[in-house]
Amino acid sequence: MIRRRTLLMTAPASLALAACATPGTAPRRDTPVVFMHGNGDSAALWQTTLWRFESNGWAREQLFALDQPMPLARDDDAVAQRGRSSTAESMAFLSAEVDRVLRQTGAPKVVLIGNSRGGNTIRNYVQNGGGAAKVSHVGLGGNPAHGIWAIPGWREGSEFSGLSPFMRQLNAPKGPNGDEVTPGPRWLTLRSDGNDKYAQPDGLWIGAPGKPTNITADGPALRGATNIVLPGADHREVSFSPAAFDATWRFLTGDAPRATAIAPEPRIMLDGRITGLGLNPADPASGEFVNNLPLTGAQLSVYETDPATGERRGAPAWRKTAGADGRWGPFSAREGASYEFEIVATGYATTHIYRSPFPRSSDVIHLRPERLAAADRQAGAVVVFTRPRGYFDAQRDRMRFDGQTQLAGVPPRGAGVASSRLRLAAGPARTVEGEFNGERVAGRSWAVAEGHLSVLELTY
Repeated sequence: MIRRRTLLMTAPASLALAACATPGTAPRRDTPVVFMHGNGDSAALWQTTLWRFESNGWAREQLFALDQPMPLARDDDAVAQRGRSSTAESMAFLSAEVDRVLRQTGAPKVVLIGNSRGGNTIRNYVQNGGGAAKVSHVGLGGNPAHGIWAIPGWREGSEFSGLSPFMRQLNAPKGPNGDEVTPGPRWLTLRSDGNDKYAQPDGLWIGAPGKPTNITADGPALRGATNIVLPGADHREVSFSPAAFDATWRFLTGDAPRATAIAPEPRIMLDGRITGLGLNPADPASGEFVNNLPLTGAQLSVYETDPATGERRGAPAWRKTAGADGRWGPFSAREGASYEFEIVATGYATTHIYRSPFPRSSDVIHLRPERLAAADRQAGAVVVFTRPRGYFDAQRDRMRFDGQTQLAGVPPRGAGVASSRLRLAAGPARTVEGEFNGERVAGRSWAVAEGHLSVLELTY
């Protein structure tokens, strides 16, 4: 196994990381930063990271979170698959977006930051797409840099196999030191010490329990990069947590951030896109897939709610029908207010998304209505509790869903599940609460018989 220099992100390591910055290499704080999401995800996951950059003085207009139209990887990278993208398509998307940002800003180079699959898209672009001349710094969180599995003869065509042609060429030694990173940009990797579901020696999280993956916790580290360990962090937290921001900021600037807390602002403007799920109407059994395409014609109503009960406080504060771009705003939010986002769209359940107060403006408050599953239709009401920027960890986290500390679908060990689904008996509408490490979201139950579903969505 290749040995890679790794720092544990404790206070002394933080100082060491700050001290390792080379004078004159730190980017200006108006340098464009481009954020690339992971497999099946969207720009919305970078919401809190963008806020932290802004709170520490990085220019808002220089922060660009991307939405890849088809964010899911193919099962076999060489075989076309409906609703999926290849490594080449993903790289071409990023290349075009970087060029757009450079034209828009007039900057000579960008910083690239990626989570999970987005990290390998970045590596592919820098190594094979001409990105080395256009990128100054790269930060990779939870990047499956050596695959999620490396099992001879088992799904070797997937870009997530460490034995795939894609991964082999990406990791081929470069230069006299055998570095795995492309020369030119400075490189950072952030990984967990063992809590990343996609860097595990056992195949539990890839549907093969008991099968050795030949991947260990240090799989995301790369020879030639600054490699940082964030103890206890899960696969998403290594990109979206305060600790991940702290390490990234120090890597970019050589200084500690003023704060990892998000600074509130008095005037809050919210916007985002409404997206849907791909489905072949002629063949529903073929399944559906997430995408980041606009759900044109979706109708949105935004209600201010009572933070204790989730009940609406009067008429809608905002209404809009999504156009060709899927945009639902801009909406002027009230400081400290909780909101319900109700989406009505053909082919979907009327979806009620409840959120805790927004401290700052954002244009990546993306919304997606849900469909009722067959098992849901027997329930009186369905409520989903979800954490987009991390997973639920029963051993680590303080959490409660509708009064229960054991969340449905969340295993007793390991951080690999980001949502819990509650099916309630028929009855009057009532308050349902979700709590996670101090953040609390209250919503209302809605009748499945009338085609409704509720989502309690955490921000942190």
